[in-house]
Amino acid sequence: MSNNVPENTPESELTNNSVSINWLMLFLKGIVMGAADVVPGVSGGTIAFITGIYARLIDALKTLHPLSLALWYQQGFAVFWRAIDGRFLLTLFAGIITSVLSLAKIIHYMLDVYPIPVWSFFFGLVLASILYLLRQVAIWRSPQVIAIFVGTVIAIAISILRPAQLPETWWMMMFSGFIAICAMILPGISGSFILLLMGMYSVFIKALSDFNILFLASFGIGCIVGLIAFSHVLSCLLKRYYSIVMALLTGFLVGSLNVLWPWKQVIETAMNRHGEVIPIVQHNVSPLTYSAINEQSSMLIISLISMLLGFLIVFSLDWLSNSHAGPSNKV
Repeated sequence: MSNNVPENTPESELTNNSVSINWLMLFLKGIVMGAADVVPGVSGGTIAFITGIYARLIDALKTLHPLSLALWYQQGFAVFWRAIDGRFLLTLFAGIITSVLSLAKIIHYMLDVYPIPVWSFFFGLVLASILYLLRQVAIWRSPQVIAIFVGTVIAIAISILRPAQLPETWWMMMFSGFIAICAMILPGISGSFILLLMGMYSVFIKALSDFNILFLASFGIGCIVGLIAFSHVLSCLLKRYYSIVMALLTGFLVGSLNVLWPWKQVIETAMNRHGEVIPIVQHNVSPLTYSAINEQSSMLIISLISMLLGFLIVFSLDWLSNSHAGPSNKV
């Protein structure tokens, strides 16, 4: 029995099915981006880049400016909606928001209960992302080599900074949203990790868990302003200095591996605002050293499997993106 599409299937039906699948794929990409953005050390921008929607995302974001609103006023909502690629942005951000709201508690729980396998998974995810981004740099000359070195040094320097203690206010949440979203749309920089350094990560997670409308709205406004402002700068840099920017972002990813290494020795702890003991200073150690220090299993086999799973997911996303590429992928 043939698996081919019947000859009498209307062309419009095939087109509608193809478009529906593409919209579903875009929504799922948003879900993966949202899940990545919740975790310190993993960037939603990296996921967007791997899945082939990064350039379109930046182009859509940079159309969001006062002139777009003038277009709405002069020519109507439909023209405005097409100009900003509104359907694309709505579907993608619906996936991101759905993921953040639904997975935040789960990921937070998994990091508390099964930290080593979870961090191993993220380590494999980022390691594969590094290889993916390296393929995007077509030319390796002195500027690209310097860029990847600088990116690595900056990321490692950020990773060893002590978390700040900032006030838990609505305006600080707005500022945090502005800063974090700029990091989130960059492949290689984790917005959640920036929040962690600012001492606002636990505040953000608690606001999500408690559904604190004031804090979440303030954070959201900061994100919107940051997206509109930073997307123009990033778009300009990518168009003029693509290979150098890609090398710099690859360096950020390489440096972030310092944060994601699963086996750590806690040197110093502190009490946060919610009475939780959190590590302040940690050193990366080998699995054997970890077992000796903590007198518990390093979960090496499970961790290696988790790393491999994260590694395979990145290239599976790349394969899925390529398999849906082409004229029918225009959603």
